[in-house]
Amino acid sequence: MDSIYLYTLPENRIAQKPASPRDSSNLLVYKTETDEIFFDTFNHLDRYLPAETLLVMNESKVLPCRVHAVSGKSPIELLVMTNEWKPGDSVLLATCNKKLHPGARVDLSDGHTLTVLESHEKIFRFHPDFDLKTLPEVLAQIGEMPVPLYIQNCPLTESEKRKKYQTVFAKTPGSVAAPTASLHFTERVFKKLAARGVEKTFLTLHVGLGTFAPVLPEHFETKTLYKEYYEIPKASAERILQQKKSGKPIIAVGTTATRTIESFARSGECIDSTKLFILPPYPFQMLDGLLTNFHVPGSSLMMLVEAFLQHKQAKKHLKELYELALEKDFRFYSFGDSMLIL
Repeated sequence: MDSIYLYTLPENRIAQKPASPRDSSNLLVYKTETDEIFFDTFNHLDRYLPAETLLVMNESKVLPCRVHAVSGKSPIELLVMTNEWKPGDSVLLATCNKKLHPGARVDLSDGHTLTVLESHEKIFRFHPDFDLKTLPEVLAQIGEMPVPLYIQNCPLTESEKRKKYQTVFAKTPGSVAAPTASLHFTERVFKKLAARGVEKTFLTLHVGLGTFAPVLPEHFETKTLYKEYYEIPKASAERILQQKKSGKPIIAVGTTATRTIESFARSGECIDSTKLFILPPYPFQMLDGLLTNFHVPGSSLMMLVEAFLQHKQAKKHLKELYELALEKDFRFYSFGDSMLIL
């Protein structure tokens, strides 16, 4: 792993809860053309976005997909891969914190059971004793929000997590992690952006292992990540293409929106899956700017952001920007602060 993606983060810089209100979080703005850096709060985002900017945002909704269960006499924890679930499926996919053998029975707290069919690439396939059409309802009853495990001392109740580990515009259920760059937005911010002439359009990428799983040697060999499904409404696709043709700025909100529109640029497909692994050097076809959080060392997300900086011919590397953020007491990771690269 290149040391450019490795940095030391004090534990007290891992945000344990979101800023309150959401838009009071810190914002680092880096203008690559002039090499200027500004420090502000997110509710002043409108001051930095060019007029006629189009924001592309991921409206996937996080489901409470962390499930505590029992197999035999052993307590286990499942992360149900709701991002892989599609209507008509009869098999449930999940990761597990313990090894399970084919035929093993898993008892859920509501009386339902799962039977292990097989495992592949750390994902188990289960046969449920209930119709998977009801999966969202089952998870709403027995599941917990999948707040990342590196958030060790989150003071939020489960009810608060279901509200705050979710964007204010979340719409389409499926993600197992939040598109965290979007957590900062509020109606107040949207009104200020609209007054400036900034527009927004939405797409859906259901967040899964392709976003948050550690990068393995085989990912570098294949230049791919785990598969994630996306859908771009026809009106959104047309709006993005129109914006690109006009030469006006397109800014992706988060790495998931980035991977979706860059995948769309290559395939032309509005409904598809992507394994796109963006790392330097990478010729971005759609993006003019990127709004993103501060990510885990060595993650594919850091590689994507560094690739964008290099694409913009920035004078600074991502690690330098992270060091500046640390000096300014920024908070990192999912509930942390954000950075706008222009």
